[in-house]
Amino acid sequence: MKVIDLSLPIDDHAFEVHNLQIERVSHKEGVEKLNRVLMSKMPQGEDKYQAGKRIIKKEDLPDEEFLSLEIIHSPVHIGTHLDYSFHYGSKSEGRPSKTAEEIPLEWCYQEGVKLDLTHKKPEEAIVAKDLEESLNKINYSLKPLDIVLLCTGSDRLFGRQEYFSDYPGVDPSAIDYLLNREIKIFGVDTMGIDRPYKFMIKEFLEKKDPKVLWPAHFYGRKREFIHIERLANLDKLPDYGFKVACFPIKIKNTGAAWARVVGFVDS
Repeated sequence: MKVIDLSLPIDDHAFEVHNLQIERVSHKEGVEKLNRVLMSKMPQGEDKYQAGKRIIKKEDLPDEEFLSLEIIHSPVHIGTHLDYSFHYGSKSEGRPSKTAEEIPLEWCYQEGVKLDLTHKKPEEAIVAKDLEESLNKINYSLKPLDIVLLCTGSDRLFGRQEYFSDYPGVDPSAIDYLLNREIKIFGVDTMGIDRPYKFMIKEFLEKKDPKVLWPAHFYGRKREFIHIERLANLDKLPDYGFKVACFPIKIKNTGAAWARVVGFVDS
């Protein structure tokens, strides 16, 4: 069996529009942090620490090192992640929206289908007809619970500013097409399922039509769905005949959660 990583990293060196910071405490620095934490719990501990007292000295530890520690300050929408209905609005289908830890895990390990949409331009949206044509090309009929992956090739832009401005969106008609065939999860190799901001806002200013603003996301208020954003390496998958695992990290009360998405292809 071949295992294909379909995920992008949380990378504080890559271009991002939201603030991302990874605080890295080295093994050497960890000795000092350990003492600060321990002594902060003691009476007058902080004063003693500032005066140079230590409970555990570096000489007390193997190689004079403690354990490394990384602290991530990041939105849940950086890195490969699953979005659920709470992200789209407070209600979905007339009920309180569900959060990411409520995603049924049985939906997250299913047969996968890759649809080639690399011909779609950044200002365009993927519509139902595009999905139907792609399925016809590979002679495949969707089954309930298939995880459908929309391959645009946009992951090659990750780390650059263009990653946020040069990709096609997903039209609500395409979402309907999938939901009507009992698809619970679909994924994209773009940073979002709506067209880039520059196209949506330009059209809104020209037409004064609010329907052009985030139509795919807001459609989640009408019909409940889950989608994966920021996938990668979809071009390494066959069209079908593989499994996808996309289990979300269990974070309480969030509209999205990070996931290490993986494809399993029989050799």
